Order: sequence, then C-alpha cells, then structure tokens
Amino acid sequence: MFDRNAQLLSAETRRAKSVGATLRRFGAFFGRYRWVLLLVLLFIVAGTYMQVLIPDLTGQAVDCFLGPYSGNVASEAAGLPATLPPDALPGAADAFGNCWYTTPNPDAAAAEVLRGLGLLILLIVGLFLGNAVVGGLQFYLMSWAGFHVLRDLRNKVFAHVHRLSLGYFSRHEAGEVMSRFTNDVDTLQQVIGFGLISVLQGGLLIVWVIYTMLAKSFVFALLSLVTLPLMVLVTSWLSRQARFAFRRARREIGAVNADLQESIAAVREVQAFGREDENIEQFTSQNAANRDANIRAQAYTSALGPSLEALSYVSLAVVAVLGGYAILSNGSLLGNGISLGLIITFIGYTQQFNRPVQQIAVLWTSLQNAVAGAERIFELLDEQPDLSDKLGAPEMPTIRGHLEFKDVWAEYNPGEAVLKGITLEAQPGSTIAIVGPTGAGKTTIANLIPRFYDVSRGSVTIDGQDVREVTRRSLRRQIGIVPQDTLLFSDSVKNNIRYGRPDASDQEVIAAAKLARAHDFITALEDGYDTVLGERGGGLSQGQRQLLAIARVALTDPRILILDEATSSVDTRTERQIQQALEQLLAGRTSLVIAHRLSTIVNADLVIVIDDGEIIERGTHQQLLARRGFYHELYTSQFRRQREGAEEETEEEAEGVFLFGND
Repeated sequence: MFDRNAQLLSAETRRAKSVGATLRRFGAFFGRYRWVLLLVLLFIVAGTYMQVLIPDLTGQAVDCFLGPYSGNVASEAAGLPATLPPDALPGAADAFGNCWYTTPNPDAAAAEVLRGLGLLILLIVGLFLGNAVVGGLQFYLMSWAGFHVLRDLRNKVFAHVHRLSLGYFSRHEAGEVMSRFTNDVDTLQQVIGFGLISVLQGGLLIVWVIYTMLAKSFVFALLSLVTLPLMVLVTSWLSRQARFAFRRARREIGAVNADLQESIAAVREVQAFGREDENIEQFTSQNAANRDANIRAQAYTSALGPSLEALSYVSLAVVAVLGGYAILSNGSLLGNGISLGLIITFIGYTQQFNRPVQQIAVLWTSLQNAVAGAERIFELLDEQPDLSDKLGAPEMPTIRGHLEFKDVWAEYNPGEAVLKGITLEAQPGSTIAIVGPTGAGKTTIANLIPRFYDVSRGSVTIDGQDVREVTRRSLRRQIGIVPQDTLLFSDSVKNNIRYGRPDASDQEVIAAAKLARAHDFITALEDGYDTVLGERGGGLSQGQRQLLAIARVALTDPRILILDEATSSVDTRTERQIQQALEQLLAGRTSLVIAHRLSTIVNADLVIVIDDGEIIERGTHQQLLARRGFYHELYTSQFRRQREGAEEETEEEAEGVFLFGND
C-alpha cells in the first residue's frame, strides 16, 4: 500500500519538468480552433484596454471637471460670477491641458460643465458594461475551444491506447492508464477556461498598468509599486508550500480510493475471514490522513489571498499618503504634475494591479498540476507500441490453416527466454493440445500466433506466410480465441455474442448460441437475448460466461482456433455438452488447445508436452502414455487422485479431471 502511495505521489502530483515544451505541445491541439483563439485574444486586449482606461477617466473627471470648474459651478449656483481659475488646485492646470475628454472653456456655465461631466460618467459606465460583455464572451469562447480540445485529446489518447501492444499493459496497471483519462485530464479542465483567461488577461493587465503608471509619473509609479517585491516573495513561498501540501493530499486521496476499490472488490473475502472491523479501522485512519492533508493544503491557500490583500492595502496607503503630501507640498516631494485626479487614477491602477496578482497566485498551483498532468498524457502518447505493421504490409490472405513454428525463441524481458527453440507443425484442420506445468510457456505459444507478441528468434508462419509480414488486423480477424478468463461487457447478451461480428443477424447469433449449447439458459433469462449483463458478465455463472465466449467465437467463423481450456470453469456434465459443441466447432479448423483437462487431450491429433519453455515430448495421447515418460507420470498421478476422490463417477466422467496447471 505504501509503495503504491509513493508511486501515486511521484506520478500524479509531481512538479512539471518542461513547462515551455509542454505548453507548446498542448497549444498545438488548439490549431483547429485558432480563429476562436484569435477572437479571445482580441477580446482580452479590448477588455484590458477598458480596464486600464477606466481609472484614467475617473481621474480626469476630477482634474478636468470637478477641480477646475468647482468654483464656477458653486458661484453660479449662488448667483455670483465665476471667479475660480483652472489652476486653483496644485497640478490642476497641467491636468486640464492633458484631458482625454473634451472639456468646456474655463468660463463655461454650470449646465455645460455638468453636461460634459455627465457624458464622461456615461462613458465610464459604458466601459464597465463593455468590459463585462467582453469578459463573458471571451470566457465562453475559451471554454468552447478548451472543451473541444479536451475531447480531441481524450479521443487521441484512447485511440493510442488501443494501438499499444499487450506488453505495455503487462507493465502498467489499468488504474494507472485510466488516471490519464481522469485525474490528468481533470487537472487541465480545471484551468482551461476561467483559469487560463485569468492568467492571460491578468498578465497583460499587470504589464499594461505598470507601463501606464510609469508613463504618467515615473517616480510616483516606483513608490506605488514598492510592495511588489514583497508580493512576489510571499506568493512564491506560500504557493510552494501549498503545492507540496496538495501533493500529499492527492497521495492520501489516492490511498483512500485504492483501499475503497480493494475492499469493494474483495467484499466476499473480507466477510469470509471476518475482517470487517480491521478494514473499517484502516479506512478510518486513511480517511483521517486525507482530512489532515487537505486542511494543511487549504491553510496555505487560504493564507495567500489575505496576505496579498494586506499588501495591496499597504500599496493603496502609500499612494494616498505620498500623493496627498505631494499636493500639500506643492510638488516639492514628487515634482509638479501630481494632482488629486492623478492620485485617484493611481489608486485605481493599484487596485487593478493587485487583483490579477492575487488571481495568478491562487491559480499557480493548479497551473503547475495541469502542466504536470499534460506531461503524463504526452508521455503516454509518446509510448511506442512494441509491435507495429511493416510499412506497406499486405493483408493476410484467406487462411487454410497450415501452422508452423520454426526454432522459436521468445522473451518478455531481454535476456530472459520464455520459449527456447520451439518447433512444431499443424496441418490444416488438425488439433494440437499443449500441456505442461504452470509457467512452462503454453500461453506464450498461443500469444505468438495472433502476434500479440513477437518472437525474438525464429518465425511463426501460417500457410507459409510469416505473421510479421502481414497486417495484424487482417491476421487476427481470421483467428478465434476463447480464453480461460472470459470477459463480457455491460451490454445485452445478443451484443456480447456479436461483438466480433457487429453485422451478424439475430438468426446467426441464435445459431452460434445453439452451437455453444447456450441457447437454453439464454432463453430462460428475464429478457432472453436482450438481457443486459452486469459488469464483466455479472449475474451469470462462470460456466455460462464461458458458453457465451464460445458462441462469440463461433459466430466469427475463424480459420484458426485457440482454446485456453474453454471448459475448465464448468462442471463435468456441462463440459460434456460443451465438448460436443467444440467437436462441431473444431471441425475443419486448425486448433491449438491449451489443455488442462484430459477430455480435451485424448482426441487431439498431436499432444505437445512443454516444460521450462522447451518441448520435451510430443505424440498422441496413447503414444505418450506408452512411452511412460513425463506425460505418463503427470497423467497417472492426477488420474489416480481423481479416482480415489470420486468413487461415484464413471470412468468417462473421471476423464474430466484437471490434469495440468494453468499458466
């Protein structure tokens, strides 16, 4: 459990390695939606311009209207002539000369001044509304493009997973592969809409605000940004601590999920051994660890916002105090040009500057996790299949069934041979039974025929054609496989049978079920062939699931048939029924049978005895018994044990005993 948790920590919550390369690669998925991104970019620029313009216009409302004309408006209201000049306030004359909005002349009447001020206020309100509309549009368009990209990414990963060889899945657990579709894609989904927009627009707004402040008053801007270095340090430290805490939290929730999955899957064993209390105690402990880790993570995240907000108030205080002192000192502190309107403008800029800094800081951990998740997805996409079709490989012609292994060596790990010089030949329509102890290499021989794995030396040919020289799809279409562990889908019985031939008619499905002796139990189900099965065939016995697997293969009418002891999971009576079906199914087909029961072996044209990756005996059942070798020893010991334990069985029934172990 602890080793698995460590793997979850390192694999799912690690820090991104190459942010730039990962972002460029992820950005390539947006290529199909570049026109949407262009609109989003235009909206971001427009929205940022509006946000920068609003504080400037607010300051101009003071300097260009309220300040220069306040005395005129007050005098006219009192019935007196206008007497206050435009330079009545420090810096007002300079500001009046730089008004962006057209102002009336200094002797204008109150109505004209108020009219101009009203229009300016309407413009500011319009900018607020325009910014809201633009923000909504850019968020919608970015979300639209983002979710389309996530759909494309999932489709690409899913298709790539189906192209990977079986060797990859033997090295990686299914849960690890599934986490690429769930956990890693979810981290991208969390930031691809609002988060990405906030970071892009926030970064642009920060740069634009700093530039505008420096352009208006270089010294005043530097003093206003005095808390910026401290903000960076606080953000960096708290974000780093939050990232570490969130990693631990994700590790702990992974442990909770793993324990929950194991307990549910093994509920029968838990109850059988009376381990309920121990499991509950273990789950409670892990759940508490997950709680503590999340509280710690949230503590750092919660501290980040208030810390930055406090520093932003310090910035506002600096602007207000220094600006007010500059006005009172008639520009002796910061020089001429500091007006009340400029102070109000800088207060607005300071607020706008601090807001995106806080947003980016809060989103930084999510961005790091998102990039790390993207890296894991691309690592999977970069995984090259162990097997691939040769360039220009032709399709496999219709198979007659001449199967031949020529000095075949195979290995899963370099230098560790599983098969050692296997040579055998099967004529069209013949049946070969392969027997041997557990781990001898029986299943490996079967896996080489449909090219689930490649030989390391030698060759496997069908009708003289090396299986490596043709396309795998055309080869596997003509090979039927009935594994010992049957996998059925959460679908109807009918669709499970026609899985290999989706275009098969209902009559063909029923015929295949009758051949497999499955028709009677299917019709006894609540909805017959339309009965929807549970997960992995839940609701059916192991024997019934095996019968459906045989029917599924029978429907495809394969030219080569591989049976990994298709009757090993059924009782003796059911086995006799299946054996009759198999005799009909095997007729005219080349068959390779991994045999664990004697009933499968006695009728084979050739029996291959394999041990430690080598063929040690070959011949018919009777020939091998007559040699009194390895096969004879296994046969007599297992058969005698069965007879001693089942006195009521006839000799014919006793032949259904398990003879050899499974790989």
